[in-house]
Amino acid sequence: MGWLDSMGKELISLEVFLPFIPLFVAFDALEILPIFVSLTSEMEQSERKRVIRQSTLTAFLVSIGFLGVGESIFALLGISVSDFKIAGGVLLFIIAIVDLVFPEKTRTFPKETIGVVPIGIPLIVGPAVLTLLLMIVHTYGYFSTLLCLTLNLLVVWLVFTESHWILRFMKEGGTKGVAKVSSLLLAAFAMMMIRIGIKEWMDMFSQSHF
Repeated sequence: MGWLDSMGKELISLEVFLPFIPLFVAFDALEILPIFVSLTSEMEQSERKRVIRQSTLTAFLVSIGFLGVGESIFALLGISVSDFKIAGGVLLFIIAIVDLVFPEKTRTFPKETIGVVPIGIPLIVGPAVLTLLLMIVHTYGYFSTLLCLTLNLLVVWLVFTESHWILRFMKEGGTKGVAKVSSLLLAAFAMMMIRIGIKEWMDMFSQSHF
């Protein structure tokens, strides 16, 4: 029962909550809230609640799966974290361009799966969160990592759940304006991910040849 004693000591000393802050920054629920509002602005409240449940559950399952087999899969397929950042950035950039260039009604995200892609992944759980999970699990252990992951997903769920107050306050015109601005910000964020991924990839390439 030594592990129970160790866990109890961590809870008492609050050390178990140390990964909460870096994960909170990585999730950044308030930053992705406008994008969530944009993608769900035309949904009924019941549909939005279903999307919230679907997206948070997807984020949790993907995080757990990545913690379990992420490093092994990356090593097996020869995929680096930089490759993952570039791929995630390209996906987000395509989403942003579709939203900016085409009318609202041309969106091609099925309501049945929008909570999985793009909200669950890569908006809630993207390369930053997944990379951080692999880092902190080696430092703080699985119990602390899973606890703080769950707490952060509860924060995301709460922020998304209260998003209807934003929709009610901003009305249709304000929501469409925020949607376009959010799409532009999403495109910039996607380009940042791609830029960082390419820079890291080039650094690894140069180090391997010198």
